[in-house]
Amino acid sequence: MPDEPAVRELRLVVTAADYDAALHFYRDVLGLTERGAFSSPGGRVTILDAGRATLELTDPNHAAFIDEVEVGQRVAGHIRVAFQVDDSATTTSQLAAAGAQVLAEPTRTPWNSLNSRLEAPAALQLTLFTELDD
Repeated sequence: MPDEPAVRELRLVVTAADYDAALHFYRDVLGLTERGAFSSPGGRVTILDAGRATLELTDPNHAAFIDEVEVGQRVAGHIRVAFQVDDSATTTSQLAAAGAQVLAEPTRTPWNSLNSRLEAPAALQLTLFTELDD
């Protein structure tokens, strides 16, 4: 096993039918920092910095458990994006005002975080979570 990890960055690539709306939502409302923007003939891409990245793998039973805790029923598809934020309640309100559909208001989880769930632009389901001290 090498001392240095083989993977340096996790980059989630999302194709958004309404690119401008998705860019506004994730960059301007959620506050992801723009790292770069590029274009091709007739196309655009923007790379947004979302802080530290992890890959969370779950089996279907645990995914259903997470949905039950956060939303009360199974709602997530194959992919759900989770963002750690300082205040999940405030951020949930801000994203809802910007057009996200709130599936579940912030709920304290058994793993001691305050999690909300939203349907967001680019057809992404989001969990916003704030780690709680107590």
